Amino acid sequence: MISSLSPVRAAARHAVRAAGFGSLLVLSLLPACARTSGDTAAADAAGPAGGAVTLWTVRTELFMEHPALVVGVAGKFNVHLTAVSDFAPVRSGRVTLRFAPRARGAPLVVTQEAPRAAGIYGPAPVFTAAGDYDLTLIVDSPQLQDTIRVPGLRVYASEDAAPREEDASDAGVSFLKEQQWKTPGFRTAAATTGEVISTLSAPGNIEAPAGHHAELTAPASGLVDLAGLERSPAPGERVTRGQLLATLAPSIGDAGSAYADARARLREAEDELTRAARLVRAEAAPARRQREAEIRVDAAREAMAGLGGGAGGRIEIRAPFAGVVAARSLVLGSRVEAGAPLFTLVDPSVVWLVTHVPAASAPTIDVAAAGSFTAEGSDRRIRTGRLVSVGRVIDADSRTLPIIYEVANPDGHLTIGSNAAVLLRTGRRASGVVIPESAVLDDDGRAIAYVQAGGERFERRELTIAARDGERVLVLAGIASGERVVAGAAYQVRLASLFSAVPAHGHEH
Repeated sequence: MISSLSPVRAAARHAVRAAGFGSLLVLSLLPACARTSGDTAAADAAGPAGGAVTLWTVRTELFMEHPALVVGVAGKFNVHLTAVSDFAPVRSGRVTLRFAPRARGAPLVVTQEAPRAAGIYGPAPVFTAAGDYDLTLIVDSPQLQDTIRVPGLRVYASEDAAPREEDASDAGVSFLKEQQWKTPGFRTAAATTGEVISTLSAPGNIEAPAGHHAELTAPASGLVDLAGLERSPAPGERVTRGQLLATLAPSIGDAGSAYADARARLREAEDELTRAARLVRAEAAPARRQREAEIRVDAAREAMAGLGGGAGGRIEIRAPFAGVVAARSLVLGSRVEAGAPLFTLVDPSVVWLVTHVPAASAPTIDVAAAGSFTAEGSDRRIRTGRLVSVGRVIDADSRTLPIIYEVANPDGHLTIGSNAAVLLRTGRRASGVVIPESAVLDDDGRAIAYVQAGGERFERRELTIAARDGERVLVLAGIASGERVVAGAAYQVRLASLFSAVPAHGHEH
């Protein structure tokens, strides 16, 4: 991508970068003022036209500005080199520029051992013959090694022979290389031709799966034990399976009598087992009597266990599985009734994503294909896991059908109860121009993206979108294959477009 740029305009642009907002506003008025004084005066004031080049290779982005190239005049190049791997400036290393004349003659070779500033080289070659030259730029840096070819640079015999700069203002959004390099996450990507499987957007929510959520209640009436409460885990704490959560001193009356009755039945069963065993040893009773007594003891112990029976007649509340305490409803010394809620436990290592698909769209969903979602408060996109179930009954109020997926949550970043925005794949495929999902912004309901028209110039484009798959977007209009879009930190470029002046991040030339 090559465009003309006169020394006068280039110098003015660099002065603007160094001076900040006020100078750019003045500069933007100059062309209009010049036109009011007459075309002849404007033509006389115009200088020789320089040039600007923007090229991409697999490894490097080159943005190069230069004045009009004239024999015998040192033309200072401003060469900006960006590593495409992370879109950081090339901070060190040698750059060699080899200008090969298309006519006969030896090439002109200029070497610069290190950049003047991060990412910026400034060689100043002096040409001895006019004509067309092909530039080969060789980068030898610890960050990357690359060879970039720039064809068709014209060198003029004199400044008078060089074309005059056209009076045309730069269109688009200015976002300087220094701004790009200093913006976290900034990157661009090429629009390609490809195929996208369309998706359907649907709301969802994160829930605890069956067997991973427990509401623990008091098995009998009683008082909250002081010692047990001091060791009781607080909400948010992790617990292990079988861990003691609290103890209750059972009441004698009301529902607490169930615990006393169970304990009495256990003692009676144990006494009967002792007598039966003694009689069987004395051959005064059949062995069947001992077996029947053992069965009654086992049943009484299971009944006690169901009531949380522990040492000293206390009722022990223990965790049925490893997880996190979501809620605790205990007050020191208070009396709780049988069935009163004590703890809520959840195991967040696995969650359910419950999505609600409009009934009319449900037949188009490919439930076997993995979808994706983002949970509220996070931009992280997560793939759905195993399909648990597809509802068969439409909700009468919302006219939606529930679809449930199991999602692994080993680091606990998904919070149970949070909402989710879900993308589910359909069976429809579409082909066309494809760009990353991260390149698309919402501007008052219109889908837009920013295309890099030059090294430091960007254009706002409105898009016509045909399909999305959560990672890529199929565009019917607005972007052509091969154009580069801002795929990271696009919102920062949008902010830059809201100002008529370039922020004071001057080139370090």
